[in-house]
Amino acid sequence: MKTVKALTGNDAVSYAMKQINPDVVAAYPITPQTSIVEKFSDYVANGEVDTEMILVESEHSAMSACVGSSAAGARTMTATSSQGLALMWEVVYIAAGLRLPIVMPIVNRALSAPINIHCDHSDVMGIRDSGWIHLFCENAQETYENTIQAIRIAEHPDVQLPVSVNLDGFIISHEVANVEIYDDKPVKDFVGAFRPRVSALNLRSPVTVGPLDLQDYYFEHRRQVADAMVKSLNVIKEINAEFNKKFGRLYKVIEGYRLEDADACIVGLGSTMGTLKDLVDNARKAGKKIGFLKITVFRPFPKEDIVSALKGLKAIAVLDRADSVNAMGGPLFGDIRCALYGASSAPVINYIYGLGGRELTEQDINKIIDDTLAAARTGKTVPEPAYIGVRE
Repeated sequence: MKTVKALTGNDAVSYAMKQINPDVVAAYPITPQTSIVEKFSDYVANGEVDTEMILVESEHSAMSACVGSSAAGARTMTATSSQGLALMWEVVYIAAGLRLPIVMPIVNRALSAPINIHCDHSDVMGIRDSGWIHLFCENAQETYENTIQAIRIAEHPDVQLPVSVNLDGFIISHEVANVEIYDDKPVKDFVGAFRPRVSALNLRSPVTVGPLDLQDYYFEHRRQVADAMVKSLNVIKEINAEFNKKFGRLYKVIEGYRLEDADACIVGLGSTMGTLKDLVDNARKAGKKIGFLKITVFRPFPKEDIVSALKGLKAIAVLDRADSVNAMGGPLFGDIRCALYGASSAPVINYIYGLGGRELTEQDINKIIDDTLAAARTGKTVPEPAYIGVRE
């Protein structure tokens, strides 16, 4: 039923796309995303998929083509990074506002300026409130499996929203790892046939559709997007459960580690959470009662699940690989602190780390662990946001 292949995170995404066999992929290359569509184009050229591959002149055009194909009733995918996502900005909001189930892996990379091709989360955080669902991956295995699940999530009749699958640039995208690949048939059975909600293009009765809302309907349509986002959380849990049962996995919207008797917890997204496991284990051996919480689903924000997981802790540290540049901390920190308001009196510390690909060292993580445990004992926190690993 499954084989183990040595794949980069990008290759794992491409392989998932091959098994999904979307009707249309419209894309433009950008580092470090390029090899996703490059590899997928090989599958197209070799006749392994019957996807219509559209190579366009820019990322803005890529998302525009995706909007057109999805509105016409085609299962549609693309991929991008950093400035490419920024160039899509206008059309990303249109995709969500038109309730189009497009799936887009985003290989997370810092936004300019200065120009930087390495990982942080500033690109996707720019569209965190656009109406897209955002899934975050810890490793190459998760990029493969989240891409498969993303199609089901996006196309569910209670959702009908676009989905991004986020993987850390170079750290996951270009690292070679052992990835368990499932046979084509069970994947295709899980994904199922695409049943579009509605097609805007009817060749027998053509119409022109202009998505223009003034005061009369705009508010209502934005509320519909918000309602779909709320409904999507239970849909994601149901699809996770179905995937877990079929393929023997343990996907959840959040994943707690060693929280049962912890005094303090570290919360974060992405590849860093894999490294954190080892250092939490080391801290436990030294008698330090620390745990962590990995957020897999960032939008919709799983507030109740997070509050339940963090209840009773004496201090919480939140890691952000993006800076909101607002003197009040990063985007994940803001959401966590808002979620805990009225539910917990524990101090919440924000650490901005890893911007532009800066390594988060073992020494840095141990300092975060010690600072958070100190806050658990004293109730006092470090100044926020705390920039860890930066030269002051």
